[in-house]
Amino acid sequence: MTEKIIMGIDPGLANTGWGVVSCAGSTIKPVAYGCISTTKRYDLPTRLAIIHDNLLELIDRYMPVALSVEGIYFGENTKSAMYTAQARGAALVACSYKGLEYGEYTPMQIKQALVGTGTADKKQVQYMVRAVLGLDHEPKPDHAADALAAAITHARMQSTLTRSNVERDDIRKAARTKSTSGWDAAVARALAKEKTERNSR
Repeated sequence: MTEKIIMGIDPGLANTGWGVVSCAGSTIKPVAYGCISTTKRYDLPTRLAIIHDNLLELIDRYMPVALSVEGIYFGENTKSAMYTAQARGAALVACSYKGLEYGEYTPMQIKQALVGTGTADKKQVQYMVRAVLGLDHEPKPDHAADALAAAITHARMQSTLTRSNVERDDIRKAARTKSTSGWDAAVARALAKEKTERNSR
């Protein structure tokens, strides 16, 4: 079975978490994870460039085929969300530059994929990241754990989509086979009737 490498990103201007997993079928294994940090002593363009350039290096190192990003939650702190959106943009540019497949998931979708409920708390998600990847500890920092959760979500979503496509193709093939069989039977009955009538003349 072909192995697929997926990189997850938890975007943030101060801390952008990243996590890389490999998946083959329903098996998902950890590859590496970490965090790209920037400080306020740099101006905004420089901080975004640091995020972008580090992601390019990570993509070259681990060679993922897909990038999965946690979507932005616009809560009360709009300014913080704007900085997160800019960091996300730097990640997407890196993704596009390297020609990666792209997926984005809301926090609720990620919780649903990992825990089975969209109302799960952060601790439950981190526990399931550890369990799914077979780690003996919870990934740190939290940004890296969130990035791994995004990568796992993409792997599971794509696996579900693949199974759905296979099932749909099987249904279509079965329908075509049934239709063809029905047609063949109708033709056979018509030929038999014609032969009977011809013999009775």
